[in-house]
Amino acid sequence: MNILTGKITAIEVSGSLSLVTAVAEDVVLKSIVIETPETASYLQEGRPVKLLFKETEVIIGVGNLSNISLQNRIAGTVSSIEKGSLISRLVINTRLGEIVSVITTRAVEQLNIDINAEVKAMIKTNEMMLSE
Repeated sequence: MNILTGKITAIEVSGSLSLVTAVAEDVVLKSIVIETPETASYLQEGRPVKLLFKETEVIIGVGNLSNISLQNRIAGTVSSIEKGSLISRLVINTRLGEIVSVITTRAVEQLNIDINAEVKAMIKTNEMMLSE
């Protein structure tokens, strides 16, 4: 599990859903949660929050990524690759710390990802979990 620390900067509520914006260092991250400030006391602007996401939910991008809908994008450099026959585990050094991604080995090869490659780790808003 990847865990980052940030601070809540905005909350948009619609029914029982909240779109929570948090900043970690100077990286803006967003999460959709099935809670509201009325149902979860930690959902308050200015409060610290942990942002959690599974290694299998980290999408890796290389090059120009301007025309995709993923909002959570964290730039980094690949520091480690463990290649298996079907899946590979990548460790990415970012300004927020290490992020681990598990993707197919075929994707690693198609994207020509190697040690020191500049990549973007991307996480869908509905895959980003929050915790106090």
